[in-house]
Amino acid sequence: MFEQAKEMYASIGVDVENALEVMASTSISLHCWQGDDVRGFEAGATELGSGLAVTGNYPGRARTIDELRQDLELVLGLLPGTHRLNLHAIYGDFGGKSVERDAIEVGHFQSWIDWCKAEGIGMDFNPSCFSHPKADDGLTLSHPDKGIREFWVRHCQASRRIGAAAGEQLGSACVTNVWIPDGMKDLPADRMSYRQRLEQSLDAVFAQSLNKAHNIDAVESKLFGIGSESFVVGSHEFYLGYAAKNQTALCLDAGHFHPTEGIADKISSVLMYVPHLLLHVSRGVRWDSDHVVLFDDATQAIMQELVRCDALGNTHIGLDFFDASINRIAAWAIGTRAAQKSLLLALLEPRAQLLEAEAERDYTRRLSLLEMSKALPWSSVWEEFCRRNEVPGELTLLEKVKTYESKVLSAR
Repeated sequence: MFEQAKEMYASIGVDVENALEVMASTSISLHCWQGDDVRGFEAGATELGSGLAVTGNYPGRARTIDELRQDLELVLGLLPGTHRLNLHAIYGDFGGKSVERDAIEVGHFQSWIDWCKAEGIGMDFNPSCFSHPKADDGLTLSHPDKGIREFWVRHCQASRRIGAAAGEQLGSACVTNVWIPDGMKDLPADRMSYRQRLEQSLDAVFAQSLNKAHNIDAVESKLFGIGSESFVVGSHEFYLGYAAKNQTALCLDAGHFHPTEGIADKISSVLMYVPHLLLHVSRGVRWDSDHVVLFDDATQAIMQELVRCDALGNTHIGLDFFDASINRIAAWAIGTRAAQKSLLLALLEPRAQLLEAEAERDYTRRLSLLEMSKALPWSSVWEEFCRRNEVPGELTLLEKVKTYESKVLSAR
């Protein structure tokens, strides 16, 4: 079936082997927080807060670092290609000791770096500006209290140093992404002062020059959240301006915009003005609910745009969802593979013919080619990609997950 598919694609000018090479070299950053419902491993960790929520109580949640790594190792074995780990600061190896967030150091994450090295993968990092007493009122880097602002500045500065150390040790730049929950439930009287303080805080966070071969700074916007329905300090417009001015990476999270607003169309515009793009591929249902990614129109549109813009080289693809209502391993694997399948479908488009049709203003042919490519046997190419990487195909994926559930997760 694969050989037949390969011949069919070749007949319209698509090099399947080249597509598979690109797939093999495109990593997706796996978000650690899917495995334990965003609880982390701080001593005395409290319930998730700052407008974040995880629903469901499916058995088998990872309770320790060892359990989380065990789960991640299984997931990596279910995914074709080589991927990355995306780690939040609350997941440090603190040894049961209480460590304030502005006091975290590389040593608290060295075992994670060593684990990534053993797995042959890169690592990305995030300061955790949520679920903390100093974030209880919904403000961190934009807080009117200078002491609280400076606490979170120190936390983000420490996170950058940890990211840079990980990038240097692993030989692959770490994307350190800053997201904060700052906002208000009702209308503010003075939006400007909050944004001015956020800008000053970010300037202090990024003041230390770090080797860009080791660390890539990113900033992430949001439309609204629970408790910040009327005003979010770090809006898309704010961070787009900040990233363009300071030449940081910009993070576009698929769930952080209006429910009917896709991020695919933003990609080409953003990359004209910022050096790197970070994607958080997610799925919002009515709001930023972080549902498991599907092989759907929205995900396909994102990957199509990356390929059509030739943007894979300066785009970092990560996932951001957490679902505790289903098997967490299955959620990781299904969501990541959906993103990969969407990318493969994009790489198998007859790009040369599409560009030719568009240049000739033959929009009828362009539409026909786009629709025709959807009907071609891309799934045979996907199965071959899985086979070459010695991971389960679609028909055997759930069997592997259920076996792990019965042997490991059920005992937790």
